[in-house]
Amino acid sequence: MPLPEPAHVEYLDCELPRVRRMMEEPEGFLDGFGNQSIVLDEIHRLQNPSELLKIAADHYPGLRVIATGSSTLGASRKFRDTLAGRKRDIWLAPMCLADLKDADRPDLHHRLLRGGLPPFFLADQLPERDFQEWMDAYWAKDIQELFRLESRSSFQKFVELVLAQSGGIFEATRFSRPCEVSRPTISTYLKVLEATFVAHVIRPFSTHRATEIVSAPKVYGFDTGFVCYYRGWQELRPEDLGVLWEHFVLNEIMANLQTRDVHYWRDKRGHEVDFVLTPRRGKPLAIECKWSTNDFDAANLQAFRKQYPHRDNLVVATDVDRTFQRSYREIIVRFESLRSLTRRLTS
Repeated sequence: MPLPEPAHVEYLDCELPRVRRMMEEPEGFLDGFGNQSIVLDEIHRLQNPSELLKIAADHYPGLRVIATGSSTLGASRKFRDTLAGRKRDIWLAPMCLADLKDADRPDLHHRLLRGGLPPFFLADQLPERDFQEWMDAYWAKDIQELFRLESRSSFQKFVELVLAQSGGIFEATRFSRPCEVSRPTISTYLKVLEATFVAHVIRPFSTHRATEIVSAPKVYGFDTGFVCYYRGWQELRPEDLGVLWEHFVLNEIMANLQTRDVHYWRDKRGHEVDFVLTPRRGKPLAIECKWSTNDFDAANLQAFRKQYPHRDNLVVATDVDRTFQRSYREIIVRFESLRSLTRRLTS
């Protein structure tokens, strides 16, 4: 069913006390909407959000409710009912290709530097102060309320380092000293970032072969704007584009597939494939991200296909307008645009 037109949707912010008071008697609140559509933002701020949604689903079949929350864990702690069969989960990732088109601003450099949060993307000037204010609010609203971590300075230092080193292999011991906490605490911090979708932990694809890296994950910040902010980038140089493009491709994959089930591959000789998708049936799909097709070296895909043959090898690059393929000894590599990859993943 297509989403309703904006004119037919009423927005309610559950962070406002007056709005929460309106919902203290669910039936009386829902009676006022009939067959309308409503958005309940920050629904986890309600005392018993699942009760309201269950009543709406069971007794108001013509009412459509779109409920959002700042973190899934924040909502689940107060959800006393799983709402099985009554809901559909949608993950709102940062702006992807379709959103750039809708915003009538397809400038990819702008998206990479500003990030994919609409207020930051649309700002007239680079909103540096807003990035820090967002992070302060994240600590106050999400972390303190849900996890009650003790050391704000240690946690925020960890977040800063993770975003500054985003896209690299994660080793917890490297963070202990600058954050002044133990290795187990660093592991806890990472779980918090993953649970609140501020970081994506990309684990290695492996069948536990002796030549493969099987345990060390790669960690990506959720948004390129924050990666640029914590790296101190106010303008993008040519050498910055490749790693940010990799982040953007990951965002596109996750947003369209609505999953974080993405892996990478690396062997002990240093060969690495950016992303590996593993469908339930079939061989792993290997994806390399390159800003330009001229940057591609087939050695990594060749090493991967020696271990895992017979599946598509894709290079996603910004300078591909029409899909084409090339042979590299024993493998065939298909070069695609990101838009073409999106169609492939969603078909």
